[in-house]
Amino acid sequence: MRNIFLFIRRYFTFFLFLTLQVLALWLLFTYNRFHRARGLGWANEITGRVNKQYNKVEDFFNLQEENRRVHQLNDSLLNLLPGNFIKPDTGFQLVKDSLPYDTAGNFRRYFWRSAEVIYNTVNAQKNYIQLDRGSNQGIKDNMAVISSDGAIVGSVVNVSPNFSQVRSLLHVDHRVSASLKKTGDAGTIVWDGEDPLQLTLEKIPNSSNAQAGDTIVTSSYSFNYPPGIIVGIVSEVISEKSTNFYTLKVRPAANFFNLQQVFVVENIQYDEQVKLFEETKKKVEDLKKTTQ
Repeated sequence: MRNIFLFIRRYFTFFLFLTLQVLALWLLFTYNRFHRARGLGWANEITGRVNKQYNKVEDFFNLQEENRRVHQLNDSLLNLLPGNFIKPDTGFQLVKDSLPYDTAGNFRRYFWRSAEVIYNTVNAQKNYIQLDRGSNQGIKDNMAVISSDGAIVGSVVNVSPNFSQVRSLLHVDHRVSASLKKTGDAGTIVWDGEDPLQLTLEKIPNSSNAQAGDTIVTSSYSFNYPPGIIVGIVSEVISEKSTNFYTLKVRPAANFFNLQQVFVVENIQYDEQVKLFEETKKKVEDLKKTTQ
């Protein structure tokens, strides 16, 4: 306590000066309109700059949570897209089941779920991605996986209760039906296991007049992927002289080096489509045997 009094006594003149200075400024800004207006302007400028820097720091620490909220919002909006619904056949009496449908009576075909990438590789010939969603969150095998900016990433090949394994588009055994956006000519997207920035689209007819810069999207022939999802941009057109087809080099639209947030897309009618396809193959084979 004695040291405090000694300190005040030693700097008494300085503290008195500060007190009188504050009092003088208060009187000046209180009873003089011009100085009061200028003072408030300076105060607003200073507090504005301080608040701006504070908000930058606060935004930095809240960025992950904000990204999660935005991703969930996108998830909800994507589920409202008209392309996720199909029109019912009005020529027959319909028995409505538990599938959700919109106000126009169109039945939902695709359902989007958000997920976060927790593991990803790009430097192997068979690359996989792991997500933080599994069977407990409704994820199943063969569901499509699409990046947060709307480009295809791969498809689910295995699930556990809380995680799922995705076969990346950068996998030498992965095949995706894709087409030129401008003409609709369809082929197959493959990866040769070498350059992660280059895919190959095979079996595009010469009549398509494909050119560098054309957009490649998923075709309507896939059970997994919704049609019209971007795959990439044509970087090179190779004409196969021995055939009537092009081979297109495609730069993928998804950034496989920085995958963070994705969507898992369920084709609600997938099981029915696959069952019909397998039954048809079996039926055709049985017919062949009976005619031989």
